[in-house]
Amino acid sequence: MRPLQCLIIDDEPIAREGIAEYCSKISFLQVIAICKNALQANCYLETHQIDIIFLDINMPLVSGLDWLKNLKNSPSIIMTTAYDNYALESFQYNVLDYLVKPIAFDRFLQAVNKVYTYHDQSIEKEVLFIKSEKQLKKVKIADILFAEAMQNYIKVITLTEAIITHMSLRNFKSQLPDYFIQTHKSYVISKYKVDTILGNEIIIGTHKVPISVRMKKKVLSSF
Repeated sequence: MRPLQCLIIDDEPIAREGIAEYCSKISFLQVIAICKNALQANCYLETHQIDIIFLDINMPLVSGLDWLKNLKNSPSIIMTTAYDNYALESFQYNVLDYLVKPIAFDRFLQAVNKVYTYHDQSIEKEVLFIKSEKQLKKVKIADILFAEAMQNYIKVITLTEAIITHMSLRNFKSQLPDYFIQTHKSYVISKYKVDTILGNEIIIGTHKVPISVRMKKKVLSSF
């Protein structure tokens, strides 16, 4: 499984640095943004996909809990606060864990292991059975890089193999989550696997996927 993308929201510099340092010690975590308040986080979440948010409660402008109440399609939330009296209310909003400062590393590790297990189980459930060479192959959706249409067939490129199946690209895309986007009449890609967008091409590992002129604006706006 890819590293879990983390966002830290805390108005205290020392607290932000402490959580970021803890994350750096854990191989399956990757901090990709740090925000001083919830309003900064709002702007970031408009254009980025996050797996875990480490969220403080007592912050200026908007408290962590008030922000969480209005957060739609929230990622996994771990509260990180100096106050222990908000725990019951926090868990009403599907918070996965509640850490009270100062946070010991072993307690932090326990919390993120819980989130890792949650994500791993969710991804494990997301599978497709693809018919290829007279057999059904079980493929994790999280392992799919992209699919390419070839006349009456499609070629599905995963982390480990290429699978050719008799199916239309439209039918295949209909079975996938909404983070798969069409870049060209012959290509559907996973946004999570994109390394670089360069001109009219998307780079995924060693693969180059074209972006059509007609679809370019829609493709770019989806990132």
